[in-house]
Amino acid sequence: MNMHKVISGFFFILAMTLNFGFFYGSPEILAEHSKYELFAAIVVNLIATVFKFGDKTQVGSVLLASSLVADIQLILSASVWAFALYGLGGLDEESITAIISLSGGALLANIASVVIFIGDTLKSKR
Repeated sequence: MNMHKVISGFFFILAMTLNFGFFYGSPEILAEHSKYELFAAIVVNLIATVFKFGDKTQVGSVLLASSLVADIQLILSASVWAFALYGLGGLDEESITAIISLSGGALLANIASVVIFIGDTLKSKR
């Protein structure tokens, strides 16, 4: 058993599930989306990105690219939330939709990353 693959896979899947946990719910009701879960998703995604820096293969490049996309979209989601709340004086329907939509894009990038990771793991020899 490759311990690096176990730890990497753990963080890749945890990042995806935390992202899903934030994304799941009605897009119009921000109370169904926890700011703490968004923060946890950002932190775990950044940790998962660090694990992807060491891979020098073609698959590693795609994994890193998908992870960077997820990081950027989650950070933008939190930025929109903070700007709307503190810069514009409150959250309106448009900003709530943007927050949830950005996290949905990050979720798709995380799903792609996990599928590629599992495919690469199944392809590799023992």
